[in-house]
Amino acid sequence: MAQSFQEWMSIALQQHRGEEILNLCMICWSLWKYRNDIVWNQKGAEFVEVVASAIQVLDHWKNAQDRSFDSSFRFMTLTDGDVHWKQPQEGTIKVNTDAALFEDSNCYAYAMVARDHRGSSSCGDSSLVNRGCDDVTSVASGNVPSSRNEESVTSYSDVRERFYLPVNVTDVSKPNINQSFQSLDQAFVFYKDYGRLSSFDVRKGTEKKDAFGTITFKHYTCSKEGSNEFRSISDSNSSNVKRRRTASTRCCCKAKIVLKLNKDRQYFVFKFDEVHNHPLVDESGRQFLRSSREMTVSSRNFVFDAAKVNIGCSKAYGLMKEMVGGYSNVGATLRDFRNFNRDLKEYVGERDGQMLIDKFKVFQESSSSFYYAYELDEAGRLTKLFWADAISRRNFEVYGDAVSFDATFDTNKYNMIFAPFTGVDKHEKCITFAACLLSKEDVTHYKWVFDQFSTCMGRHPVVIVTDQCPAMKIAVSSSLSSKNGLVATKHRLCMWHIMQKFPIKLGNRLCKETDFMEKMKKYIWSTHLEIADFEQGWEAVIKEFNLENDKWLTDMYAIRSLWIPAFFRDEPMFGLMRTTSRSESENFFFAQFHRQADTLCEFWLRFQSAMERQRNETKRLDEESKSSFPTTLSRWFIEDDAADLFTRTVFYRVQEEILAACLDMQIKRMSEEIDGVTNFEIKDVKVKEKIFKVSVSKDHAVCSCKKFVMCGIVCRHSLCGMKQIGVTRFPRSLLLNRWSKIADSGSSCDMISTDYLKMENVSLKLMNIWFDFRQVLNKAGLQMEALEFVHKTVKQLGSEVGGGCTDGGGFLKKDHLASLIGDQPQGEITVLVPNVSKNKGNYFKSTRLISEREKAITKSKKRIRKCKECLATTHDSRTCPKKKLQK
Repeated sequence: MAQSFQEWMSIALQQHRGEEILNLCMICWSLWKYRNDIVWNQKGAEFVEVVASAIQVLDHWKNAQDRSFDSSFRFMTLTDGDVHWKQPQEGTIKVNTDAALFEDSNCYAYAMVARDHRGSSSCGDSSLVNRGCDDVTSVASGNVPSSRNEESVTSYSDVRERFYLPVNVTDVSKPNINQSFQSLDQAFVFYKDYGRLSSFDVRKGTEKKDAFGTITFKHYTCSKEGSNEFRSISDSNSSNVKRRRTASTRCCCKAKIVLKLNKDRQYFVFKFDEVHNHPLVDESGRQFLRSSREMTVSSRNFVFDAAKVNIGCSKAYGLMKEMVGGYSNVGATLRDFRNFNRDLKEYVGERDGQMLIDKFKVFQESSSSFYYAYELDEAGRLTKLFWADAISRRNFEVYGDAVSFDATFDTNKYNMIFAPFTGVDKHEKCITFAACLLSKEDVTHYKWVFDQFSTCMGRHPVVIVTDQCPAMKIAVSSSLSSKNGLVATKHRLCMWHIMQKFPIKLGNRLCKETDFMEKMKKYIWSTHLEIADFEQGWEAVIKEFNLENDKWLTDMYAIRSLWIPAFFRDEPMFGLMRTTSRSESENFFFAQFHRQADTLCEFWLRFQSAMERQRNETKRLDEESKSSFPTTLSRWFIEDDAADLFTRTVFYRVQEEILAACLDMQIKRMSEEIDGVTNFEIKDVKVKEKIFKVSVSKDHAVCSCKKFVMCGIVCRHSLCGMKQIGVTRFPRSLLLNRWSKIADSGSSCDMISTDYLKMENVSLKLMNIWFDFRQVLNKAGLQMEALEFVHKTVKQLGSEVGGGCTDGGGFLKKDHLASLIGDQPQGEITVLVPNVSKNKGNYFKSTRLISEREKAITKSKKRIRKCKECLATTHDSRTCPKKKLQK
């Protein structure tokens, strides 16, 4: 009976021969394998599984080689069965061997390494055997790498170099000698796909042409072919040129494919070398190969569409990762996304102004209602640009009585100011009538804009609200006057801008620590006061706080007719009186889309995206008003009638007036009906010491509060009088068309043709295809058979649609950029890009005037510098008094 495994094995080798020894060795190997599963994975196995595994591996080994098996156990020790490597005794060398079988390629590889008692490797050897062809032998350094790519086979035979052979690549995907291709591009795509599957990158190499310029030989090589020129440290230091720190990937790899032109004008594989002299990337690094990082048509569209809603490359890359299920499935890196954005700007370049004007010409050809105008300076550079499409002009016909005009900054790389014309629609939302880009904020530029606005719209607005810009004031009085036969526009100043200046001009202590602002707002904001009441209240507050000599308040009082509501109670304002929720809200809205580095073409695309969001919100509110009926709160039939007439938002305001008419009104006097008109004196319990005079008939009502004139909403005093005389149907004379559900039905402006929106339709189709494909993958789930079927079907569709050529069926990158942002102008460029402007509101202007308030805010954000000796903030350690005393 044997006392140890070594003794038992020696006896077995002496008693058995040939096939029996092979079976015995393989069973021992299988026992060792399953023993490791028990130790490391806690996974057991039956005896039948151990024997079956040994027989199967032995069969594979026999098929892979036809050499005799030999083995020696003279150096076997009792510690050889341990899992962890243990050092041998001093003066001895321990040899470890291992082997691998590759059934798909019908080959096996084995290797050994010898280490001394210190663990250092002194020699190594390995071989790779492939049935049917010569052995691929390679030379290796003594140290075997700690991690080896499972996709490659490493072979060693001496101590100078090592070779790597791609495996697990099907014969269909691998190039073969004499394989033919219709073109070089088709061959390059095939070899690049082979490189992606084999985990290496490829690039185009040298070529040979005949006398007619036709390529007869073409090399496609591994990306690590060749070598970089060696530059010594002394040479690099001697140069004053700052160089980037880069790493070389060239290692003289010989893997390549050589194509030759035959008599049939086709290219066939003349030579194919598949052995590499460098490790191939593993599975986790395959996504970073250039062959795996390709900005396809769909990914470019995604980056472009994301940019139109002000989503940058980083966020777009993150969104793409979530959509496709991981970074490895994106097919590109963040750098590729940013490079595409860079290429887009380079494509536009100095053609920026010309491309935008050419685009406007196409729009005007598609729709005669699209209006634009521009002007150039003496050098041919764009200085002024105005535009309005058919929808904007139609909206002005309905809602253009009151317009707000304000300038925004930092919306493009040229610092041109962007100024939209804003109004209020039937849902009390901001609506854009037109827009312009100006290089300067002077009278000439503003006058030109207002002239173009009048020409485009065919009439002047009743009221225009601006800030206190002196240039705007002069331009409005000049361009929007009655000299051209149109009704003159009344100019009003934005109350919000003026009220924001009170703490700045008068001080925070007066405005925030006293009741000055509360008393002042009582007379400024009230829409019920007469002019005499306002002036009396203003003087009382000024006298109470001793502000008679304040110059700024005196100036504001001098122009009170331009911003105090008491002076324009007879003018329609429709929510633009304060403009805090109009111009400023519109500026904030556009700021969500535009960026300071945008070109004009990018600015226009973002502007269109902003308009689409604004108009889509209007459609949503239209549908809500048409498809639902709001809840009524009174028993008065006029409320039900108003719910049918007004939009949802405006009805809620009318409903408040109806409830107040029923609950908060007191009738002080009522006259007899004369010619169908009844006069009332009504007191609002929420407005003290104020009596409102109302004349009411069944079809009309007039009130001294003049709310209907200013806002277009019937007041509670008129409704109270109508309730007293028994009106049950809302008077149509008190229903302005701008607040009705059908306000914009019927217009003289035709809609824009959709011929030029071909790319938008293509983008929509691509998105639908993408989401349909995602649904198919979701149905397939984790079922391998279903995923294989989907993969096979997709590859078949790819071969049928693209013919195996380039991305997008010959759709070049330049063509794609042209379809996204427009064709480059042909011939001489007549519209040059604008100069970078320096306007008063531009934050980046170095010479602009900075207020004391802005200086204080900027200073408060800075880190306070303290003395290191005494921690005081009035000096530093160099001038510290404490330090001087110590000396």
